[in-house]
Amino acid sequence: MKFLHTSITVGHMDESLAFYTEVLGLEFERRRTIPENHAEIAFVRDPASGARIELTHWDGKDSLDAGEQLDHLAFEVPELDRLLLKLRAKNVRVAKEPFRLAGSTSRIAFILDPNDIWIELIERAPAPPST
Repeated sequence: MKFLHTSITVGHMDESLAFYTEVLGLEFERRRTIPENHAEIAFVRDPASGARIELTHWDGKDSLDAGEQLDHLAFEVPELDRLLLKLRAKNVRVAKEPFRLAGSTSRIAFILDPNDIWIELIERAPAPPST
């Protein structure tokens, strides 16, 4: 398992991107909308450590209550189905069964830690064979 990023919920995407890039010096990586989730995401990266933050803005959610800022932690896993079997055997709660977002070849599932913090498990599609 490889730690990928921490996702935080933001009230205003442009303002947050400016803060993380212009004030803190993180590098902008990419930004896209996810229509099926009614959300927009953007990734910023620390050039020194490689650590990433996913900024998530939910459509229609322009204010946040205390405690809503942490959205999820994300890990890349090699075999999602096998890992979920092991986690279920340890009574880990699965919040969302494996699925694919439109336009993505990765499979994603979400589990919950004992504090109800969402943890995203991402199984990347194998690279196509080179010719």
